[in-house]
Amino acid sequence: MATLETDFTLPLRAFALELALDVTRTVALVGPSGAGKTSALRVVAGLAEPRRGRVSLDGERWLDTERRISLPPERRRVGLVFQDYALFPHLSVRANVAFGAGGRSVDALLERFRIEHLASAHVSALSGGERQRVALARALAREPAVLLLDEPLAALDAHTKAEVRHELAELLRELALPTLLVTHDYEDAAALCDEVGVLVDGRLRQLGPPAELVSRPRDAFVASFTGANLLRGRARRGDGALTAIRLESGEDLYSADEAEGEVGVVVYPWEVSVARAHAPEADSALNVVRGQVGSLVEVANRVRVRVGPVTAEVTAASAARLELADGGIAYATFKATGTRLVPL
Repeated sequence: MATLETDFTLPLRAFALELALDVTRTVALVGPSGAGKTSALRVVAGLAEPRRGRVSLDGERWLDTERRISLPPERRRVGLVFQDYALFPHLSVRANVAFGAGGRSVDALLERFRIEHLASAHVSALSGGERQRVALARALAREPAVLLLDEPLAALDAHTKAEVRHELAELLRELALPTLLVTHDYEDAAALCDEVGVLVDGRLRQLGPPAELVSRPRDAFVASFTGANLLRGRARRGDGALTAIRLESGEDLYSADEAEGEVGVVVYPWEVSVARAHAPEADSALNVVRGQVGSLVEVANRVRVRVGPVTAEVTAASAARLELADGGIAYATFKATGTRLVPL
């Protein structure tokens, strides 16, 4: 299986993007806007020239600043899907897909992406999901060895996004190409890619399988970006096997992680239960945070509810039974074994 190898420095406006990354299957770069994610794609595609570094595919050098090698974009075997898809509005679907095909027939691609019935339509008349299929078909028409995807789901509405995410995940598994995807949405990255790298100000904070980033976040930013509650406190070793943490708000919590001093307390919404009538019986294995019931947001078949500083994820039936929509006081509870400690 082919491997895309990158190691480069690219000066940007406020910092330098420093990235050393090998891509064999699917890797997502996630992070806030302006972190350097799209710039990484541009270096691989040959659209940006780094100050130093190399980009190669199984020994085929696309970029090597020491040897003064820099292949132009058309000589790099890359299929690039831009965030806005960058389709030609004055051309038909067939003409857009055929643009990078080098004279090869595109009928099979039109059929593969279920857009053969749209072959004569202009892309300005298409839905967001249809435009994305055209953009993917055009990228694959080049018969690329590497696939680059820039925010591939960002332009879609919530309903279309769920459907297209599933289709794209199946496509990436089928293609088995080295694929580098950038997104600001961790849920998209986790659903589409084998590995996820968190990029902040041009530096990789952590790289690993999605489950690893959730179970063992390296720092507070990684934890919060993957959807965790992040509370601040001071940790001290207790008499037993647990670490005691005094939150800034005054509550005492416990964790099975070892730490001392200022820490971030990490707990994921799906590990939090909610009680309403009275405070649950608490012991060293159960953390309790009392707070006002805040916002309720439906997420698929679950409801996310804010209890003081903590977001919990409960079933719709539980939210109704507890009458959480009425506000008032509730108790968020979670186990010490599900409470992780990270450096701030």
